[in-house]
Amino acid sequence: MRRDYFTLTVDGVATDEPQRPVVTITYEGPTDQLESRLTKGGEVLSEDEVDVAFRLKEPLETDDPEGVIALADRMTGEYVLELNADADSVFEFIEAAREFGADQDNDNRYRIVLETDGSHLATYDMSSLLVYDADGNLLRGESLIPSGVEL
Repeated sequence: MRRDYFTLTVDGVATDEPQRPVVTITYEGPTDQLESRLTKGGEVLSEDEVDVAFRLKEPLETDDPEGVIALADRMTGEYVLELNADADSVFEFIEAAREFGADQDNDNRYRIVLETDGSHLATYDMSSLLVYDADGNLLRGESLIPSGVEL
């Protein structure tokens, strides 16, 4: 699937009171390929079966760094989807998720909604989002890692 088939919108980031940020990923390509990646045994993957990561394409010191958001099947490691995203927006989103988690004492810090042409595919309430640099090294300070989780 091509990354340009996806559109990313973020809500709940620039608010006075901490609230759960919501990422809506809209797919505008052939739906059968996404649906087959998103299902296992005829059922849509649950939030316990997916991982979310953000990989930078260039060093953070670069002006306007970009990266790739990936949703992967936790058991197989296969990518369900990947889409391009601007790093500043992702880090702003991560900070909002941190604030929400601290304010609400809630492990589910953010929500991902997947849709296609107005049809809802899945909703995931997530607590972790791993951030990697352009060389594939984990950036712990930039990542959302729930307390008590060892990597």
